[in-house]
Amino acid sequence: MLTTALLTLAAPVTPAHADPAGAPPPLTDGFGLTQTGSVTGTATNFVVTVTTPEVSGEHRIRILLPRDYAADPNRRYPVFYFLHGASDDPGNPGVAYPALTATQSMITVIPDGGRRGWYTNWLDQKTAAGAQNWENFHIKQVVPFIDANLRTLTGRTARAVGGLSMGGFGALHYAQAHPDLFGQVASLSGANELSRNHAVMRGAVVATLTNAGAALCGPSGGADCALNFGPTVSSDAIFGTPYPFFDADWRWNAADPVANADKLARTGVALYAGNGGGNPADMEFWVESATRHVKERLDALGLPSHYVNYGNGTGWGTACKGGHTSGCWAQDLADYVPRLETAFATAVPSP
Repeated sequence: MLTTALLTLAAPVTPAHADPAGAPPPLTDGFGLTQTGSVTGTATNFVVTVTTPEVSGEHRIRILLPRDYAADPNRRYPVFYFLHGASDDPGNPGVAYPALTATQSMITVIPDGGRRGWYTNWLDQKTAAGAQNWENFHIKQVVPFIDANLRTLTGRTARAVGGLSMGGFGALHYAQAHPDLFGQVASLSGANELSRNHAVMRGAVVATLTNAGAALCGPSGGADCALNFGPTVSSDAIFGTPYPFFDADWRWNAADPVANADKLARTGVALYAGNGGGNPADMEFWVESATRHVKERLDALGLPSHYVNYGNGTGWGTACKGGHTSGCWAQDLADYVPRLETAFATAVPSP
């Protein structure tokens, strides 16, 4: 069922390991962010809820601090921004990533990206979804908010962005649009091609906008159903009409990670994808070609990358069958996190 495949852009994963008890550090409002309610969690794994004029509603940001953060007040740390997939919520304790823990030597920030925000500023800000300036929220607000409140290293070599599925696209988009901010980028099963040459990926975006999956959530529509992406909006809401050869086609092409591969010239790149078991009904089947096209473009430009095509998942962790699932993403992160820490250690001298 290709329609279902287009809608299955993310899946729940196993909660992270429990952290030591303690209070999270106090955070001060700023950069357009206003905290609402109390911070929840532990000293090293907590969630802050904010509002912003840039995006309608409340938004949760999960922050993971190294275990020695409080004990070593003179030390500053690199930061990894991890972007979730469609229908995920970083505040949900069931949406965690086992390879991202407080045992690492970096700060990890998982900001809300909306159920289908697509990590960009929408063309149409007057839909039923309200304000949807996700790129402004993350780049102009969350990043400086984190730098102002936590002991971060602020150079591009000490800042990385990665993500899965919808967030994999977001990671490449942010790294390409803001090369001054991010020195490393990782895309895990990312929706990595938006040109007219990959209509299925455009279809995935449209399916979330038009909320085509809500009908599969039962008679009530299921507000918490993973296939319910929120109020129905036009297929044109983000980039304009998705149909080739119309006036807005250039906007989709302008955001296409393949077309913008040259903007990763100074950035460390990691790409992961499987083949969905060769089944077109599995979104990973389509992700594989989109990711391969990014790799081929980087190769043509003479730009290095760490590329893993784990096919049907054989040998890629015990829970990966090559599909668009958390079992594969967990192994992606298990491979990537040590590489990122090595890159940070090489680029940023130890304190």
